[in-house]
Amino acid sequence: MKRRQFTAALAAPVLGGGLAGALPAWALGESDAAAGVRAALERGALAAVALLGRTDGFLGNPQVRIPLPGALADAEKLLRATGQGRRLDELITAMNRAAEAAVPEAKALFVGAVKSISVEDALKIVRGGPTSVTELFAGKTRTPLGEKFLPIVTRATERVSLAQRYNTLAQRASGLGLLKGDAVSVQQHVTTRALDGLYLMIGEEERKIRANPAATGSALLRRVFGS
Repeated sequence: MKRRQFTAALAAPVLGGGLAGALPAWALGESDAAAGVRAALERGALAAVALLGRTDGFLGNPQVRIPLPGALADAEKLLRATGQGRRLDELITAMNRAAEAAVPEAKALFVGAVKSISVEDALKIVRGGPTSVTELFAGKTRTPLGEKFLPIVTRATERVSLAQRYNTLAQRASGLGLLKGDAVSVQQHVTTRALDGLYLMIGEEERKIRANPAATGSALLRRVFGS
């Protein structure tokens, strides 16, 4: 396929106009854009998996630490005041450890998804905002990742008695229309928050690459995202 070319005007929205001054308009082709987006995405995804898929990756990081779900979060102060603090802490630890155990499962799926990014997708991404790579990636991977995470999270939390009691009460509340979304079970809550944290960290890596592509040491990333 003949390689079509970017114009400086096309690249300017994401590159802040800097590309036109740094490179002639013909210097960046669509195949370079696609390769650069794939490289940025793989770098960000693998960095996020390495950061979160380890002990205290979630529990020790205030940005992504998974809190108590639903009604337990609302009643946390009261429950702690009545001597339930140890059980709450046990559940918080179990939830975050479950997320840490699940995240490494994302690696193979991420690598496969990176390879599937099309030239058309890459063009949309390069024209987009500071986390447009991550947003498109989340759209492609969130549902299959949730399916992978849920059984791992379930195994890690089912031994915690408070989780089971919460689930029983939450199911009743859900049946009455009092609870919706991921608050209907501890496992759904953890899976959703784990994915949120994972994409948040990928987005942060993307911002770093866009802000300072030279720091990556990649000539391709400098050419695609540099000013």
